[in-house]
Amino acid sequence: MTLPRQFLKGLAWAGYLIAIFCTLLGKDVYADDTDWLKGFNDLNQTGVDLARQGYFYVNGQYYRDEDGTCMSGQQYVEYQIPKEVKHPYLVVMIHGGSQTAANWMTTLDGDEGWRSFFLANGYIVYLVDQVGRGRSPAYNPLGSYTPTEVVTYGMPYVTSAAAEVREVQWSIPEQFMLWPNADLHTQWPGFGTPGAGEPGDPVFDEFFASQIQSRLDPPGIDSQRDAQNAGAALLDKIGPAILITHSQSGAHGFLISDARPDLVKGVITLEGGGIFKDYTAVGAPNWYEDGGRRGSPWGVTRAPITYAPAVNDPTELTIVQDSVADPGKLVRCWLQDPAAPGGVRQMPNLQKMSHLLVVGEASDRANHNHCVANYLTQAGVDNTWVNLADVGIHGNGHMLIVETNALQIAAYVASWLIENMEN
Repeated sequence: MTLPRQFLKGLAWAGYLIAIFCTLLGKDVYADDTDWLKGFNDLNQTGVDLARQGYFYVNGQYYRDEDGTCMSGQQYVEYQIPKEVKHPYLVVMIHGGSQTAANWMTTLDGDEGWRSFFLANGYIVYLVDQVGRGRSPAYNPLGSYTPTEVVTYGMPYVTSAAAEVREVQWSIPEQFMLWPNADLHTQWPGFGTPGAGEPGDPVFDEFFASQIQSRLDPPGIDSQRDAQNAGAALLDKIGPAILITHSQSGAHGFLISDARPDLVKGVITLEGGGIFKDYTAVGAPNWYEDGGRRGSPWGVTRAPITYAPAVNDPTELTIVQDSVADPGKLVRCWLQDPAAPGGVRQMPNLQKMSHLLVVGEASDRANHNHCVANYLTQAGVDNTWVNLADVGIHGNGHMLIVETNALQIAAYVASWLIENMEN
């Protein structure tokens, strides 16, 4: 059942006012804040000298239709190389659903973003627009086309979500309380100011203007295959890299790693990765319902991924739900059934690189994304799963890469990379 917007806001209002009151008084609601930026260069304070920058395209494939020769599957890539490169691997940042590479450029309040942070600290950085979005064009064929093995778009577009949906999910979830930790959300610019995070708020208006159409691909398979093919083509061109993904592109990071396990050296999955059956946030008292949205039949992806013993069809995977939720969690995870014929299948290609999975303290994903980590662990993929609150970073929702403390999160990720991949 969908509850009226104003009713949901009313339910949350008392707790929301308490949080605002504490903030306005200047009291530190989260006493264990950690300054992860200490020791790193902040491009908001210092500049960076570039040796080179540019752009190119990968993965374009020609096909012919009634209009002549066209192209499908191409992906736009832009890069910046600092004069002083300090790290052995370059970084590729992949945006999420309804977004473009702009997510990585600045924060919502206009400060320098993740790309600038990694550049200022000695990383070569590549940004992409997902296939069929932004500067990666999408063409649908006129009538029949050849060769038919080239994946084309058909009806290519579905519009981005309405502003009301973005309020509930991303900008002001604390006013709707569809999940129990939503009231911890404080990092959207203007928190505590009437109208912040809604249409008419200049920050929200700017953000909502950036929301872009997505490919009409209800099963989600072709878009994931395109992302995998384009990512593999990019790595073939630029060499070994660390992938940083957000939200929808979490599955893409796993698929690219599966296709090029010797070129992907690390995967940072921010608020992403698939679950066999998703969970729907419904508010108190139950908070979540099982399987309300489409899931990932291949475990953590919708497109095929490598298992050992081999899996030719996802129905060969026997996936069952845990009998109880993990301690302190609200949902029961879906995992492979150890009692199934052949036991638990492994994911050998994903075992070859380092994995960090990160969620925001106030995000919906904080309540079920651990299931992605559990699935990977069971399949032999060593990984670290972190709720940012546990490392002293507080108040973040799903769009943590553009919220006010985005560079604290970037610095934590950089610290993890140095500790786990360089030391």
